[in-house]
Amino acid sequence: MARLPRYAIVNQPQHIIQQGRHGQQIFFEEQDYQYFHDCLEAAAYNYQLKIHAYVLMPNHVHILATPCKTDSISRTIQSIGRNYVQYFNEYSGGSGTLWEGRYRATVIDSKQYLLTCSRYIELNPVRGGLVKNPADFRWSSYAHNAMGKVEPMISAHQEYLKLGNNEKQRAKAYRALFRQPLSSQMVETITETALMGWVLGDSRFARKIEKLSGRRAFQLPKGRPRGS
Repeated sequence: MARLPRYAIVNQPQHIIQQGRHGQQIFFEEQDYQYFHDCLEAAAYNYQLKIHAYVLMPNHVHILATPCKTDSISRTIQSIGRNYVQYFNEYSGGSGTLWEGRYRATVIDSKQYLLTCSRYIELNPVRGGLVKNPADFRWSSYAHNAMGKVEPMISAHQEYLKLGNNEKQRAKAYRALFRQPLSSQMVETITETALMGWVLGDSRFARKIEKLSGRRAFQLPKGRPRGS
């Protein structure tokens, strides 16, 4: 099946996933996480990609971000790929590609799903059994969004700003969202839409994105319709 073209819609948040090849580990030492983080921060700044949430897992990465230009995401990911893969191979003695093909991404309906997707991303270390509380995992945006620890790379989305009148109020309200766990169905939906490239939103939103992007935005029903 031919690959669908990427979404290139300015000012519309996307959930991005980049995985290690064959599920292999891409971070081993603290300096690996730090170098990737620095690459992401620099590339996002250079190519005008607003980062709202992220997590660096041992063998994959999640990013929630809004592109300011049509190529903001692709150029950011390409830049990280060049710099981090070169760094990784130099230190590990490896060669060749590190990633499982091209990155995966999908468009998010901000009003319905932006904060939910942000929680999904920052709860990855908990679901993965690395920590019991998202605050205990260093390499994510949780400390910024929920604890008030300023991270220059993070850009607050309008939906996050609506949580309160100041940083303290917003962080408190954001932490409160984590008291209600994400359902297994929601976790599956967010994961599948990003991996398959279908939009995260209702049918009305999907139709809107189809018109803007010129590509199919949701999965067609399986099988042929029955004859009368």
